[in-house]
Amino acid sequence: MKQIEVQILQQSYLLTCPEGHESRLLDAVERVDTAMTRIRDAGKVRARERIAVLAALNLAFEIADREAADLAASAAQPASGPNTTQRPQPAGDASPQASLLPDADNERLQSLVQRLDQALGDDGRLL
Repeated sequence: MKQIEVQILQQSYLLTCPEGHESRLLDAVERVDTAMTRIRDAGKVRARERIAVLAALNLAFEIADREAADLAASAAQPASGPNTTQRPQPAGDASPQASLLPDADNERLQSLVQRLDQALGDDGRLL
């Protein structure tokens, strides 16, 4: 593990990072610093802790939006065709989008699909 000193909102932090991932960490630091600086410079929030929470929420929201757009784009792609490349799906996936979800969400989706299958019965009709 490597230690890197970084500055976020003009405060120093010593962070530990796996070897070879330094550039990704520095990119993340830049994003966090930029997000926090924007909030501070807007002038409505002054407490560093509140700025950090708002920045984290904004970044998480951006990630969720991007993931939703990726899921929508993959769902809109045709299932087959001459110019499409399909990624192989692990056995038991509920849908092509399932592999794009975090493991916890994928497990939850699998559980919901199983419950739905049980509710519908073998012939696909509600019991």
